[in-house]
Amino acid sequence: MSATAGQADGVRSLADRFGLEPNMVVMEMGYDDDVDEDLRDALTERVGELVDEDTDEVVDAVLLWYRDGDGDLFEILTDALGPLADNGVVWLLTPKAGRDGHVEPSEISESAPASGLQQTSTVNAGKDWTGARLVSPRGAAKKK
Repeated sequence: MSATAGQADGVRSLADRFGLEPNMVVMEMGYDDDVDEDLRDALTERVGELVDEDTDEVVDAVLLWYRDGDGDLFEILTDALGPLADNGVVWLLTPKAGRDGHVEPSEISESAPASGLQQTSTVNAGKDWTGARLVSPRGAAKKK
């Protein structure tokens, strides 16, 4: 069986959905006992250990677990941008509708642009979680 056979069948691993590559530095924020351990395992298998939010490293991606009641989303996204590389991505993971801590999509669509990010896609991040891919808009540094 070739490496592309699974892709031809439309089957992608959890790590593939996030576009993370080996040796990328990924910071995790908002970890708690309700996170999807299968997703964490798939991502750490792909990139290695996740760094915590106290890191001094520049990171390629931020894995941000966020639930309703975790605080101000704008402020948390702003904090996530601090160590993020210019071309980095924030994966905002929120509980799916009907789950404890569900975040209304309108909260994300208001907070992301206010913090300087735009949502480009969403992924099914496991049984209970949805992932929103947030990036800095192209050419944002050139705006006045």
